[in-house]
Amino acid sequence: MKSGNKKILASVLVTVVALITIVSLSGLNFFTPVSSPTVEEEPDLSNMPENLFLKTQDGKNLAAAYFKIVNPSAWVVYLHMMPSTKESFTNLATKFLGWGFSGVAVDLRGHGKSEGGPNGYQNFSDQDHQASYLDVLAAVDFLKSKGAADEKIYLIGASIGANLALKYLAENSETAGVVLLSPGIDYRGITTKDLIVRLTGKSKILFVSSRDDGNNAEEVEELSELVPAGVKKEKIIFDDAGHGTDILKNHPELYNQIVAFLTN
Repeated sequence: MKSGNKKILASVLVTVVALITIVSLSGLNFFTPVSSPTVEEEPDLSNMPENLFLKTQDGKNLAAAYFKIVNPSAWVVYLHMMPSTKESFTNLATKFLGWGFSGVAVDLRGHGKSEGGPNGYQNFSDQDHQASYLDVLAAVDFLKSKGAADEKIYLIGASIGANLALKYLAENSETAGVVLLSPGIDYRGITTKDLIVRLTGKSKILFVSSRDDGNNAEEVEELSELVPAGVKKEKIIFDDAGHGTDILKNHPELYNQIVAFLTN
C-alpha cells in the first residue's frame, strides 16, 4: 500500500474511533431501534357490578348494581342519601368484594335510573319518601334469592338511607347489623328514636357522624344512648367529614373501620 493511502486510512480510523468514543461517553445509541409504545392492558372487569332492575311490592322499577363474588361470607344492601345514587357506594362495595362481601346498591325510587328518577324525589311528599322502605325490602329479597341468609345480611345507609336501614333492622331482628352514616332523628317522617329502642341483643349497629354536619353529631349521640343493653354498638364521630357518603370520601380509613366492626 502506498504511503499516502496508509496515512489516509490511519486518519479515517482515528476519526471513527473518536466518534465511537464520543457516542459512548454521551450515552447515545444510534444503533438500537426505538421500542414500540407499550400496549395498554385490558381493564379488569372482574369486579364490575352487574346492572339490573328490581321490582318493588308496589310495582316500582328500581335500578340496581349487583356486586358479586363466589361463596361470599356475607351480603350487604347499600342505601344512598338524598340527593344521590347507588354509585355513591361503588368504591366501598368494590372494596368489600375483596373482604368477601357480595352486595347490592339501589337507586331509591325517584333517584338515578329508578322509576321517577333522576329528580322525581324533589316533588315527593313525606309519604312518598316513607314508601322507599319497599325499596329496601326489594333489595333484601334480591340478595335472599342469591342465597343470602338473614343472619348474614348487613345494611349500610347514608342519611335517609341510614334511617331506612335502621327501620329494617328494627323490624327484622335476625338481620346481622347496620352501618349508619349520618342517621337523623327524623328524615321526612322516617323517625329513629322509636326504632332504636326496639333492637334486640342479636343486633349490631355502627354510628358514623361528623361535628361539622349541623346538629347531626348531637343526634347520633342521643340515638346511641338509646341503644338497648346487649346490642353491640360503636360510634365514630369525625370533626371535619361532612354528611353521609361524603364521610367515606373525606376519610377513606373508614372503610377498614367498617369491615373491622362487621367482622368482629
